Amino acid sequence: MAWNGRLQLHYRHDAGRCVVHDRHSGPLRILQSLYPEGTGICHNVLVHPPGGIVGGDVLAIEAELDAGAHALITTPGATRFYRSLGETAVQSLTARVADGARLEWLPLETLCYRRTLAENRMRFELAPGAEMIGWDVLALGLPASGELFDEGRYTQQIELPGVWLERGTVDGQDRLLLDSPVGFAGHSVLATMWFAAGTALAGARREVLIDAAREQLEAHALRLTAGATSPHDEVVLLRVLAHRVEPAMELLTGVWKRWREIAWGLPAQAPRVWRT
Repeated sequence: MAWNGRLQLHYRHDAGRCVVHDRHSGPLRILQSLYPEGTGICHNVLVHPPGGIVGGDVLAIEAELDAGAHALITTPGATRFYRSLGETAVQSLTARVADGARLEWLPLETLCYRRTLAENRMRFELAPGAEMIGWDVLALGLPASGELFDEGRYTQQIELPGVWLERGTVDGQDRLLLDSPVGFAGHSVLATMWFAAGTALAGARREVLIDAAREQLEAHALRLTAGATSPHDEVVLLRVLAHRVEPAMELLTGVWKRWREIAWGLPAQAPRVWRT
């Protein structure tokens, strides 16, 4: 039986405290709000009790951040798209971030099993004065178990309306894409990370963010398959190819810590679920 789930999150800043009001239907939840950095930043962990997404499932997440709110949203483990018997599984996120609000969208990796048929759509609407750090880590197949992603199809979209739109489909039988040196070059993990603002980043600030990411790259084992750039004056982008999830996540976490410090003057407080 297919699942339909919807989760609505509304963050607001109230007397120095960031609070969230959530509504859900179906198998989507948040755990208790946590405040490891004090009351001004709300940490939430998204939970999908069935444990995986199969063909026909439709999951929708909406996040609204009022002015002054700061939310960090993550997951307790990988998002798993299992094999499909013919129907497409769909997960979507729409986040609206008001002036002066900050969002950190930092889920753990997305695993695509052989014969997955899935779409994953993310849309971030940033008002002038809003900022965010986000990442997405896609892992194809289960190479450690000998399961390649040689059948199936996965479509992903990341959108900052009017600023940056990335949409692509990975087909398990498209060996030109997966094996070519101008494609995945035989790697099974693709990580994308971004710092984005609702208005143009000052040139000096943007350069400092790019330089910080490149400094992390130079000291990392993945330096030859990663790069940082700015495709638009409101976005700084990091891209990574890897054979395993762990080194990619390690690199992204290092960049996240530096970007947080540089852009917001905040030390990094990693969610506890990342350390289990």
